[in-house]
Amino acid sequence: MNSSPAPERGIWKIISASSVGTLIEWYDFYIFGSLATVIASQFFPKTNPTAALLSTLATFAAGFIVRPFGALVFGRLGDLIGRKYTFLLTLVIMGGSTFAIGLVPGYERIGFAAPLLVLLLRLLQGLALGGEYGGAATYVAEHSPSHKRGYYTSWIQTTATLGLFLSLGVILIARHSLAPDRETSIQKFNDWGWRIPFWVSIILVGVSIYIRLKMKESPLFARIKSEGKISTNPLKESFGHKMNLKMVLLALFGATMGQGVVWYTGQFYAQSFLENVCHVDFEQSRTILIWSILFATPFFILFGWWSDKIGRKWIMLAGMFLAIVSYRPLFNQLLNVTDITNSAELSDKKEINKKLTPAADGQMVTVTTTKRYFENGNSQVEIKTDTVNPSASLNSQLKSSKMLGPSAYWKIVGLIFLMILYVTMVYGPIAAFLVELFPTRIRYTSMSLPYHIGNGIFGGLTPFIATLLTTIYTDNKLVGLWYPIVVAGICFIIGMVYINNKIDPNVND
Repeated sequence: MNSSPAPERGIWKIISASSVGTLIEWYDFYIFGSLATVIASQFFPKTNPTAALLSTLATFAAGFIVRPFGALVFGRLGDLIGRKYTFLLTLVIMGGSTFAIGLVPGYERIGFAAPLLVLLLRLLQGLALGGEYGGAATYVAEHSPSHKRGYYTSWIQTTATLGLFLSLGVILIARHSLAPDRETSIQKFNDWGWRIPFWVSIILVGVSIYIRLKMKESPLFARIKSEGKISTNPLKESFGHKMNLKMVLLALFGATMGQGVVWYTGQFYAQSFLENVCHVDFEQSRTILIWSILFATPFFILFGWWSDKIGRKWIMLAGMFLAIVSYRPLFNQLLNVTDITNSAELSDKKEINKKLTPAADGQMVTVTTTKRYFENGNSQVEIKTDTVNPSASLNSQLKSSKMLGPSAYWKIVGLIFLMILYVTMVYGPIAAFLVELFPTRIRYTSMSLPYHIGNGIFGGLTPFIATLLTTIYTDNKLVGLWYPIVVAGICFIIGMVYINNKIDPNVND
């Protein structure tokens, strides 16, 4: 039985097979967050849009909160029966749950049963993801030569961001393909087309299951299994032994906690901030994130490779430090670039259009769309406001969004790119860092728990807590940033003092 790492010519097949499944799981998990504003109108009462959005973000966060439980359940299975079959099971659960969310009737049809069903499925998603990442990262790491472990595992690290990228792409394609004209297509998407990205996941999952069934077990796990050295109680060994528990806590409070808040601030709260605070157009806020992700993704590989040369610690801590000192200036720039308070209105370009639109109760209501244009530096900003006729049976609604000109648009792409660059610094090396902390026999369990507490709880709660703070302290639009800044600051100090920069990559193999 071959128990040595895979030859380098074969490692790419292993990385590809692992990455495809992990990317699809992240896609499934992040569709929900990418469609938060649409889902809020579908599964919660429309009388209070802010409360509906917060409820949706809370449901989104619930999937993160249960991830540590998934890490315990599937981590234990992974250390008992193997890596391959465990994260094959997580893929099936994730795909089924995601597809089912696309089938749940809306609030207007089944009332509060709708958000409860979505919450249940979201919890299943969280449990599945809690077992997926640790398995994929461990599997690739245990096939990799120790001197290139950071480089090879960094390819797995790209899948979380690329899963978000894929979810945004599918959403935008669906949003534009439902009718010949843009307005009708968007209306159909908001009514029912938002379900399409959830349905698409079942096809992607089927392909990934086929690929993963052809994979072999990790050579390091196969070796200890053949020698009769697998753990009989991974949970007890991971958290009942003082030395290993110390490493679990150090991994959480000195690395993954800060990494988690940097990840979700740069790639989720930034998007929410653009849409809900800066009021940037739905589509533009998504394409801004897509371009930023596209430009930043190669840096996951760069920092993973570099961590093999100089160690993991200082790269990760540098990303946290840059986030701590620059988040407020960067988000303040987002406000400044989109602010038209002191801009001159181009009154000659103002447009007012009225049209009859069917309402949810079957009535026809008048929607007045007003387009106003402002000079904003070297760019032009279009403000589009939709007002529903107050005399209709529905409550009067006011929806306003900004369409940015090229100069402002690309300036914001640059700002978001910097935030995602910090993500690549903290996230690129972390899989190799976690794998090397723990012995093979309990690695799946030991590394999964701190990763998913750091990312699932500290990181996943970032959009919800930050948005909640802005609704409490309404006069301070940047108040939500204190949560990631404080958490990253604590993690930076602990990591700087207690983490060793050079961990022997072979010691726990």
